[in-house]
Amino acid sequence: MAINLEKGQRINLEKSNGTKLQNICVGVNWGAIEKKGFFGSKKEAVDLDASCAVYDDKKNHIDSVNFRKLISNDRAIKHSGDDLTGDLNGDDGLDNEVITLDFSQLTPAASHVAFFINSFRGQDFKDIPFASIRIYEGTPTKVSQEFARFDIANDATFAGNVSMVLGVFYKRNDEWKFSAVGVPTNDKKLEQTIVTIQQNHL
Repeated sequence: MAINLEKGQRINLEKSNGTKLQNICVGVNWGAIEKKGFFGSKKEAVDLDASCAVYDDKKNHIDSVNFRKLISNDRAIKHSGDDLTGDLNGDDGLDNEVITLDFSQLTPAASHVAFFINSFRGQDFKDIPFASIRIYEGTPTKVSQEFARFDIANDATFAGNVSMVLGVFYKRNDEWKFSAVGVPTNDKKLEQTIVTIQQNHL
């Protein structure tokens, strides 16, 4: 059963059989905005960008994965590619952008891996149908087990904003844990969000 994440919540990366989760997917799903006019309605494409940033134990930013750079330097983190439109014909059940993370392949220098979203065209989260972000075990096209999610579209916290921080995976005693952040930011660009995380969420 997936957890509906709340700000400040921490989740255990342990599966039901007691083994530690080594590979995770962070998926973002969203639809197109329907605009109504005199001659009927039309669909407005939405471009959300899922990204992650890697920091060391001194909070230095050491790597990023996003629509411009799809694979991390250590090849532990991979992005499925930039989706420029969202689901134009309703929710197809698949995430539009997925970032996969293999903890076993991460550089030893990594102490924090943060995930976040930016609305590339500045479209307000409250206007974007079924926008959500989730953590699960599986692949970009198959969900084996969903662990947690933020329902962005139906959470008033995100209304009026175009960027948000999902949360941070962090290493303690050589074990990876997850802390939900779940807050919107005033950032307009992903580079700004990387700094916001560095200053406020590590």
